[in-house]
Amino acid sequence: MRTRRSLVALVALLTIGAGACSSHSSTPSLGKPTVTTAPAVTAAPVTTTPLPPGTSLVATTLPSVKSVTVYYQPSTSAKVRTVLANPNEVGAPLVFLVSKQLSNGWLNVYLPIRPDGAKGWIQSSQVQITSNPYRVVVTRHAHTIEVFQNGSNLVFKAPIGVGTADTPTPGGKFYIKELLQPPNPNGAYGPYAYGLSGFTEVASLANFNGGDGVIGIHGTDEPQLVGTDVSHGCIRLYNADITRLTKILPLGTPVQILA
Repeated sequence: MRTRRSLVALVALLTIGAGACSSHSSTPSLGKPTVTTAPAVTAAPVTTTPLPPGTSLVATTLPSVKSVTVYYQPSTSAKVRTVLANPNEVGAPLVFLVSKQLSNGWLNVYLPIRPDGAKGWIQSSQVQITSNPYRVVVTRHAHTIEVFQNGSNLVFKAPIGVGTADTPTPGGKFYIKELLQPPNPNGAYGPYAYGLSGFTEVASLANFNGGDGVIGIHGTDEPQLVGTDVSHGCIRLYNADITRLTKILPLGTPVQILA
């Protein structure tokens, strides 16, 4: 069951991949992906004290919690926005980027659902809260990805491929929700693929190949196209660079995509 769910989810994760992220003339074989572990982050106390510059809070759903109910307001009597399964559709732990933390046990979080940038309220008793010193900035016109630690300390920079004018990489604030290893590290998606909380804005790709148009960050078997507008929305790196990123970035890391 997990293997089948992971296969279906990779199609969703790389929706803008299997023909969408990819520029191949035919859809590459996805095979059976593996959910892999991202680096851990430091546990943070529940507090409303402002975080240090460049630091974010990540809420990881506890293994014993099978689903998380998301509300429009911080109250169990409020209208339910959605219910999300844990683990998620890929078999990865359900994670959220925290927008606001209240002292009464409620968290306002970014959600891995449409529309991009959607938020909702969850109960902090269902998650483990950790602090994350990393943030990612993707600049589309410059074709670069940068990772900053503790605010302005640049620890990683690399060239990227982004979406074309007709199928652009969406802008906005997102977060990393899963990390997968495709079965063929030399294939269309390289050795690793991050799934983001964002989705393509191109209607024709919203249900491409059975997926949901999820934006990904992944490797490539066409390194000569890195640095250009080439994909259907995903962000692609040289395989060596995506491998380096997997040693740094934990799930829940915020990703800001700029014009």
